[in-house]
Amino acid sequence: MNKLERIGLTFILVILAFASIRNINVQGSIENMKTFFDSKIPGIVIQINATAETQPNQNINVNLTLNPVEDVNMKYFNFTVFGFLSGTYKIIIYNTTVNSFPFNDTFPIPEQVWGITCGEITLTYDVIYVTQQGNVQTKTTITYENLTVGFDMTCVRNVYLETVEEQLGNLTSTFEQLNRTFWNYFNKNLTPENLNETLQGLKGSSNELGNTRMTVGILAVITVIFVAATLFLALRKPKESW
Repeated sequence: MNKLERIGLTFILVILAFASIRNINVQGSIENMKTFFDSKIPGIVIQINATAETQPNQNINVNLTLNPVEDVNMKYFNFTVFGFLSGTYKIIIYNTTVNSFPFNDTFPIPEQVWGITCGEITLTYDVIYVTQQGNVQTKTTITYENLTVGFDMTCVRNVYLETVEEQLGNLTSTFEQLNRTFWNYFNKNLTPENLNETLQGLKGSSNELGNTRMTVGILAVITVIFVAATLFLALRKPKESW
């Protein structure tokens, strides 16, 4: 194989690699979609698919289809998505008026929003019902004004809580290791009372001054870590927001 052929083969392999990555990403996006609303209202069947799970600063993809089962004249169709700021305070994170179907769009999640989002559709439309009695055909128009339907939507992960839980787990593991070390040396659990008692005992010993200085230094470091861990566990214990 000459140099030109090798270059050509390399180029083809690179193209195939990028195509494979693209297919994987597309497949992943499709698999992450979930049907959150699939219901019939007077004269219309509506289905809404959206991203199943996401996190702050990422996106929600939404797909909305509307299939009339009667003669329908759509006058107004609004789609709104609500999120919860800090998992508590309800805010609008997306709002649009839809003029054609099917409808597809993508919108971002604000940084401090997490928990279950809520979708809401509000529409005004006419349904023309046709009845047949013998050779006589009758048309009846019924107007549905500001008909509103709400439903749960995409789950936004609380990555902040997950981070705190991970840090808490690391601190707990560190404390357990320190406690085992303290027990091995002094046959006591690492508590503020035992730590203070041990320090006082070491300071009162005059026969092993060199060892005392070294041990006090080690215990001073342990004290800092222990106090930090204690404060973190006491003040930053994560709470569920929903």
